[in-house]
Amino acid sequence: MTDVPLWRLYLLRTTYLIVATGLGVEVWPGIVHHVRPWQLMQGVVSCVLGAVGLLAVLGLRYPLQMIPLLLFELAWKSIWLGVVALPLWSAGTMDADTWDTASACLMGVIFPVAIPWRYVVANYVLKRGDRWR
Repeated sequence: MTDVPLWRLYLLRTTYLIVATGLGVEVWPGIVHHVRPWQLMQGVVSCVLGAVGLLAVLGLRYPLQMIPLLLFELAWKSIWLGVVALPLWSAGTMDADTWDTASACLMGVIFPVAIPWRYVVANYVLKRGDRWR
């Protein structure tokens, strides 16, 4: 196992705290206090983001074990920026809501900095997988 320095663990914890706080402030009030029934995708997105916020709290205690959560965040934000935002921006057709979402996704630049990539490669790429039978 690749040893991760203590400063990196604190950087990971700070990242989880930012995610948990941001989603706690932005998403959870809508989950707790929503009055009208949601449209299907609005409900799905709110609940998925709420779950990510809750799981980020676990990252405060288990920063290395919760790295897949940061990888998920990095992956979906990168995909959304590349597939949704970039074409709209290139065409000059981004509306205010899309700009807001793109700005929030761009906050994900902290993930590649915080993630200990040697640890990820050692434990998720090079490490032998669990048995199938």
